[in-house]
Amino acid sequence: MEREISNFMTVWTLVVISLTYCHTISRTVPCGTKRLLAISPVIVLFFILPLSLTTISLGGLTSFFIAWLCNFKLILFAYGKGPLSLNRSCSLAYFIPIACLPIKIPDPVESTENEERPCSEINKRGLKSPMNYVVKCLVIVAFLPAYERKDRVHPVIINLMYCVHVYVGLEVSLAVVGAMVRALTGNGLEPQFEEPFFSTSLQDFWGRRWNLMVTNILHPAIYLPVRSISSRVIGRRWAALPASFACFLVSALMHELIFYYIGRKEPTWVVTSFFLLHGLCVAAEIAAKKALASRFHLPRAVSVPMAVGFILTTALWLFLPALLRCDAEDKARREAMAVVDFVNKTWSVVRFGSVMKASGW
Repeated sequence: MEREISNFMTVWTLVVISLTYCHTISRTVPCGTKRLLAISPVIVLFFILPLSLTTISLGGLTSFFIAWLCNFKLILFAYGKGPLSLNRSCSLAYFIPIACLPIKIPDPVESTENEERPCSEINKRGLKSPMNYVVKCLVIVAFLPAYERKDRVHPVIINLMYCVHVYVGLEVSLAVVGAMVRALTGNGLEPQFEEPFFSTSLQDFWGRRWNLMVTNILHPAIYLPVRSISSRVIGRRWAALPASFACFLVSALMHELIFYYIGRKEPTWVVTSFFLLHGLCVAAEIAAKKALASRFHLPRAVSVPMAVGFILTTALWLFLPALLRCDAEDKARREAMAVVDFVNKTWSVVRFGSVMKASGW
C-alpha cells in the first residue's frame, strides 16, 4: 500500500504540473485546433497515468477524475467551451480543481438554451447535510455481517447489497472531495447525486439524479454537437434521440476503460451492453414523450418502482458482473482492512503520546 500511495502522490504531482502548463498556454494560444494540439500531450498523459495505480480507492477514482472528466474538460477548453472557459480570468487555484475534480461551482447566470437538455435544473442546495451521508454509511455497516456470512444469504440479496454499496461508496467519496474543495476555496458546490432511488424514469435517473458531473460534461462535449449534426439530417424534433444515445455510447467506452484500469483484464464489453441498452431505452422514452405530447403521465407510485426496478435488474445482469470481474470485491476488502489497520496504528500512537504527556515525559 505504501508503494501505491507513493505512486498516487507522483501521479497527482504530474497532474498539477500538466494543468499549470495548460492554464499558462491558454493566455498565448488561441482557442481552436492550435490549442488542442498544444494540450494533446497532456490528454495522452492523463490516459497513461492511471496505469501506475492498482487500487479501487485511489486508482479507480483517479482514472475517473483525470482520464475521463479532466480530459473531456480539456478538449472543451481547447475550443473555448466547458467549465474551464466560463471565466477567462480564472486563476490557477480555481483552474486546477475545476479541471481535475468532479465539482461544479454554481454559476449565477445559467444558460437558457438547454430546453431539450436530457437533465433538469441542477440542484442549488449545495452539498447535502452530513447526516445524509452518515445514514448511508451506517446502511453499509449494517451489510457487513451479511458479507461475512454470504454463503447463508441468497446471491441476489448479496448482489443487491453490492449495488447499494457501490452507490453509497461513490456518492460519499465524491462528497468528501467536494467538501475538501469547498473548505479550500470557500465556494458552494453542487451535489453529484440527487437520491437516485426516487427516479421516476430512466431520463430522470441518468439526467437528473445519477453522477451529475458526468451529465454536465457529456452535454456540451457529446450531446450538443451530435444534436446539432442530427438536426440537419432528421430535424430538430427528433435530434435528441441520437444525441442521447451517443452520450451512452461514450459513457460505455469510458466505463470499459476505467474497469480496465481497475482490473487490468481484457474487456468483455458486457458493461458496454448495459449502457447501450439504457441508451436505447432512454431514446425510446424521449420518442414516447414527444409522440404523446405529455398527455399521459404515470403516477409516482407506479413510475418509481418501474424505473428503479429496471435499473437494478439490468445492473445485476450486466453492470455488477463486469465490476466483480475486476476483482473489485477482494480489492475493496483488502483496502478497507488497510485503512482500519492504519487508523488503529494512528490511534495507538496518539494514545501512547497522550499517556506519556500525562505522566510528565
